[in-house]
Amino acid sequence: MTKRDAIFPEGRHALYEKHGYSAAIRSGDLLFVSGQVGSGLDGEPVQGFEAQVEQAFRNLAAVLAAAGCGFDDVIDVSTFHTDPQAQLPAVMAAKSKAFPDAPYPTWTAVGVTWLAGFDFEIKVVARIPTGA
Repeated sequence: MTKRDAIFPEGRHALYEKHGYSAAIRSGDLLFVSGQVGSGLDGEPVQGFEAQVEQAFRNLAAVLAAAGCGFDDVIDVSTFHTDPQAQLPAVMAAKSKAFPDAPYPTWTAVGVTWLAGFDFEIKVVARIPTGA
């Protein structure tokens, strides 16, 4: 059986320990990133929806960087929203900053009723660049 190759960003926050999961798993040249939320290092939500989205993208960037990746290496995105219709403009603004140019990664957006105290979550699959 292959051992999981776990990836954690520097200064990993409390949520990984509290809930017992890895920030990302490397498998060959693919990186599977756990859902990232708008939490600070203490694992608590930052205040305000736009701030949560921006923090979730910063947390995602840190995980990608820990594996030698960036947003350009992302091939698939899944986002989870507690109020998709109202939240979409803020999410699209952050998404446009992270992925400004075509070709864009695939994207699936899902409306949910619960995200453990958060209002937005983003998970991705990325291809790890050669030599990373």
